[in-house]
Amino acid sequence: MWKSDDELFEIARKELFTALVGDVLDQMGYEHQFLSPNLKPVEKTMVVIGRAMPALEADVFAESVKGSKNPLMEKPFGLMFEALDSLKKNEVYICTGSSFNYALWGGLMSTRAMKLEANGAVVNGYSRDTNEIEKLKFPTISAGTYAQDQGPRGKVIDYGVPIEINNIKINPGDIVFGDRDGVLIIPQEVEKEAFERAIGKARGEQLVKKALEEGMSTVEAYNKFGIM
Repeated sequence: MWKSDDELFEIARKELFTALVGDVLDQMGYEHQFLSPNLKPVEKTMVVIGRAMPALEADVFAESVKGSKNPLMEKPFGLMFEALDSLKKNEVYICTGSSFNYALWGGLMSTRAMKLEANGAVVNGYSRDTNEIEKLKFPTISAGTYAQDQGPRGKVIDYGVPIEINNIKINPGDIVFGDRDGVLIIPQEVEKEAFERAIGKARGEQLVKKALEEGMSTVEAYNKFGIM
């Protein structure tokens, strides 16, 4: 059905939505793949779909601390700039590990990510520079918006490593699919089957919809198509 990530992600944007793919994962035995329902797109029509580039954040209490045993403590923002610059085409910056005392994503980060052809950002925390992100139309999902900066409050301490959000493991390269109804993690080992089944279900649902519009009962439709 697709020959590249570009083709798959375009199909997903046009034909799929997270609820449908989540249903398929349930049927495959992957019943806990949705992140917190508190994570929502900055603008409700935004859709994030791409491969995870995880970043691990930690709280700090000064922008730069001299004499620390950890050299990152002297470095403003820790490894955030390196993490951002590491983004590749079709990747999604996905971040967790901090408190909810500051924003983890903003307008300048979106500008850099767009230049690198990244597909979006999902942060388990707040974003800021909302007007700028909306103007850029860079797909961003967060727990809400909050202007407070992470400069003296947080640092990225690692990136390109496995992370967990809501006890859901996210490995580099897993597919992140988010829309206004939720953020779904599709593990690499099942992505082919999951999307093949999801695309088939989506196209089948169009047949069901047409049948219902023409007057078929839900019982008849389910018996005929096996989809509802």
